Amino acid sequence: MKEFADDLRDDLIKLSDAAKVELRGVQEERVFVEFDNARLREYNLTASILQNVLASTNILGSGGSINVEDERIILEPTGNIESIAGVEAVLIPVGGGQLVQLEDIASVRRGYVDPATQLVRVNGLEAITLHVSLKDGANVIDLGTAIDGVIDEWNVRLPIGLEVVRVASLDLYIADKISDFIGNLIQAIAVVLAVMLFFMGLRTGFVIASLIPIVTVMTLMLMGIVGQGLNQVTLAALIMALGMMVDNAIVVAEAIVVKIEAGTPAREAAIAAAGELTAPLLISTLTTSAAFLAFYLAETVMGDIVGPIFVVISLALLSSWLVALTVTTMLCFLFLGRNSEKSGPSLVDRVIGWLRLRYKQAILVALARRRLVIAGILLAFVASMVGFSFIPFVFFPDSDRNMVTVDINLPLGTRVERTDAVVAEFESYLRDSLWVDDAGQFGVLNWSSFIGEGPESYDLGYTPDEANSSYAHILVTTTSFEHNREVISRLHNFGFEGFPDADIKVGSLDAGGGGVPIEIKVSGDDPDELARISESLRLAVSSVAGTRNVKDDWGPKSKKFVVAIDQSRAQAAGVTSQDIAVSLRTVLEGFETGEYREDDKSIPIVMRNVASQQQTLSSLETMDVFAQATGRSVPLLQVASVVPEWQYSKIRRLDLSRTVNISSQLSANGNAQAITASVVPVLDEQAASWPAGYSYQLGGDAQNTAENMGSVYKYLPLSGLIILFLLIIQFNSIRKTFMVLATIPLAVIGVVIGLLVFREEFGFMPFLGVISLAGIVINNAIVLLDRIEIEESELRRSPQDAVIMACLQRFRPILLATFTTVLGLIPLYVSGGEMWEGMAIAIMIGLLFGTVITLVFIPSLYSMLFRVDYSDYVFDDALLES
Repeated sequence: MKEFADDLRDDLIKLSDAAKVELRGVQEERVFVEFDNARLREYNLTASILQNVLASTNILGSGGSINVEDERIILEPTGNIESIAGVEAVLIPVGGGQLVQLEDIASVRRGYVDPATQLVRVNGLEAITLHVSLKDGANVIDLGTAIDGVIDEWNVRLPIGLEVVRVASLDLYIADKISDFIGNLIQAIAVVLAVMLFFMGLRTGFVIASLIPIVTVMTLMLMGIVGQGLNQVTLAALIMALGMMVDNAIVVAEAIVVKIEAGTPAREAAIAAAGELTAPLLISTLTTSAAFLAFYLAETVMGDIVGPIFVVISLALLSSWLVALTVTTMLCFLFLGRNSEKSGPSLVDRVIGWLRLRYKQAILVALARRRLVIAGILLAFVASMVGFSFIPFVFFPDSDRNMVTVDINLPLGTRVERTDAVVAEFESYLRDSLWVDDAGQFGVLNWSSFIGEGPESYDLGYTPDEANSSYAHILVTTTSFEHNREVISRLHNFGFEGFPDADIKVGSLDAGGGGVPIEIKVSGDDPDELARISESLRLAVSSVAGTRNVKDDWGPKSKKFVVAIDQSRAQAAGVTSQDIAVSLRTVLEGFETGEYREDDKSIPIVMRNVASQQQTLSSLETMDVFAQATGRSVPLLQVASVVPEWQYSKIRRLDLSRTVNISSQLSANGNAQAITASVVPVLDEQAASWPAGYSYQLGGDAQNTAENMGSVYKYLPLSGLIILFLLIIQFNSIRKTFMVLATIPLAVIGVVIGLLVFREEFGFMPFLGVISLAGIVINNAIVLLDRIEIEESELRRSPQDAVIMACLQRFRPILLATFTTVLGLIPLYVSGGEMWEGMAIAIMIGLLFGTVITLVFIPSLYSMLFRVDYSDYVFDDALLES
């Protein structure tokens, strides 16, 4: 298998997108020279003499070089052993001028390191795995296609009994996600187009809808220029931007249509509308983009993941602003003339008209009771903050790959044979109880077992434990992501009931970067005190509902045997400490005495006693120690005693301080934030009684949340400052700037309602949705306040008329912008996966409530801050016709 794997690796590394190819499961070869001390004694030999003879006979080095006229020629002495027969034929001097061959006094055989450092099986069969890494900037899907070609070719060439199979295929997963997101993007475009055509009429709808393909192509082109590739994050950003990008076109087209209907020639209407909207639309576009800036600047893994959203949305919105003021304006001039549509109002126009009439009535009532309205909205905001505490927090959902991982940790020091036996029982359970049925509807498709050392990284959510003989990792591929929980439950129950001495962690891959959900790190100087604290904290965490597999990373103490040498007895027997160490190593492990070279590889030659690997405590106590200088032997117990002792299996450090990590997995209904909130008071209570110099800090989800959310929070003031600066440029008014900023927290009302109704958790992605929502709400507030200013300063209306007319003028554009954004996100919610569901809900429901609040709150707050009096005011409906 190794020979074929080497050749396969050579073919894979030649692929243009492959950075490196690493092998796992390779069993290291050895040439064993096994001897019996009693037989060596018959020839007056010792293991040391035998080692020296082999080392001096097997020459691998150069003999130097000589000068021959103008040339320098290398000398290569013969003597290197080129076959196993050559090792057996090495002549050993035994005294009296006699020579015997090595095979007469020792056994020579070729084999593998025993015990093995790593074993790999695929579906229960021995295997060697090849991990192919991607070059920076390369396309993983192209690499996967090239690998498939190599695999197909090799499966034809391999002899019967050997085959190459895929174990973990990231390229296939990414290809499926890209395909799904492209489908979502197409669906979202279709939804937005349909909304435009339905609500704006055929001609106006086509004018506005034409912006979508133009802006999409323009955005993709700019993404290529700045080196931003396509992936599920950037495609999701395009879906998020769809509803926003038509906002500019809606506002421009609506303004032009209103002017045309008022009697302005189409050309002058288009020029005037574009002129008055250039600055406010640019400011609203930049403020929406600035809202995402903090995610782009965050220096964490989450920043790397979602940072491209800022780039894509910024490019899309700037493109839509440019196209709306040029292409859309031109199309409105060409196709939306005054008499272009002579038919009566359509059903949609009548519906919009009815809604605007109801809104006019509502806004008149709200303005007359503006203080009460503002107080009610603020009360709803306070209530939403209270409701927020009932939303479970999950920093990042599990990956939606159809993969389950099983990490097995037996007590440190467990023989690899025992670990292998435990894994074999898991494999039998997988084969007998979970392997996919004939219908292929539920079960396990395949699995791979890595014993002694985990595989190379195959997903961001995979975090291997340290390599040791007591560790194993099983990667299970299920029929579907929806079946992961059932497979996890069954495997967990099987491990929990069958292996009480093992720490078995069964779970899905973590989409946010791996790790454990609950972790407490306690630092101090004294290992015994840390062990006592750890035991107390493990009991406290275990008592909290929702926890599972509570452990610490030092593990239980392990045994060791100290060979206490009595120097006086050893010297009297003519045995040195080195003789004892060499004898122990020879019997237990053997020692290298050179290399055997074969083709392009070198295999170590190991000398060891025939009784190696078969030692027990009783045989160790009766073992003979050989004096290498004299060849005499004495029993080990004559010169030393074997004393059992306990020791810490591991002692870890964090920032140079001894630190023990207490961690816990989550049960089926466990929530990391709720558990942490329950544990922290207990931690604080216990920490008060700890000796000086001992402290704790939280890890796991709490640390991930603090680091990733903190890195975003750090740059939110910068985003806020940019938004504030832009608003001051636009309005040149502190009061108007305050009004726009005041709408941002009010958008949270809808977010809380949406997450509670749809039973979604709050985490990093819904937080991203809140930031996105803030940008959209700001956009609505800007265009509304800008229209009030136009009505009052340019059209010379009274403050009362200006407020109401601005609300009615911007009602349909804001309403349509909301509908396009909300409906465009439905495909992302339905089929985007758990990663995007919470974010989509936060934006959709938050925007629905945020739009209603904006349309009522902004005019109410404006009237209060600018002291607009409505006590004797009566709205003149003739203003609508003018």
